[in-house]
Amino acid sequence: MVLRIAVIGSSGKIPSNLKEVAERVGQKIARREAILITGGRDGVMEAASKGARNEKGVVVGILPEDTEIRANPHVNIAITTGIGFARNYINVVSSDAIISIAGSGGTLSEIGYAIALQKPLVLLKGTGGVTDLIANNHTLFPNAIIHLSETPSDAVNFVFTYYQK
Repeated sequence: MVLRIAVIGSSGKIPSNLKEVAERVGQKIARREAILITGGRDGVMEAASKGARNEKGVVVGILPEDTEIRANPHVNIAITTGIGFARNYINVVSSDAIISIAGSGGTLSEIGYAIALQKPLVLLKGTGGVTDLIANNHTLFPNAIIHLSETPSDAVNFVFTYYQK
């Protein structure tokens, strides 16, 4: 089975430390021959996509628009939806696991879908935003599959270990 792993997080201009973390996550996903799914745009999505493509990985971008013109240059399969933030549900339901890095409102909706759909959710602690907010309060969701991680390696390894059980 080829795993499909979504990387969710901050969009727009992001600090270099977040770019580095997201790029390393993308690299590790591609090295394990999993498919990377993102929202296809900039920020964390673009950095993870770049990391995966540099390792010859498959990058699927599920875009909010009905055109692929705003897809980041590392997406090699662009899926246009024309449904705006509602595409966040597609990102999660199409993935076997979700890795969250920083983020705001859109990321929070994807985290909510991951919890509701009982998808394994990896929160990269220390990246800020809603990822840290949920990480610091993860006990509020006792039935959720939440893993707190501090490194890109641990985040990706958790997903593969989870599916080997």
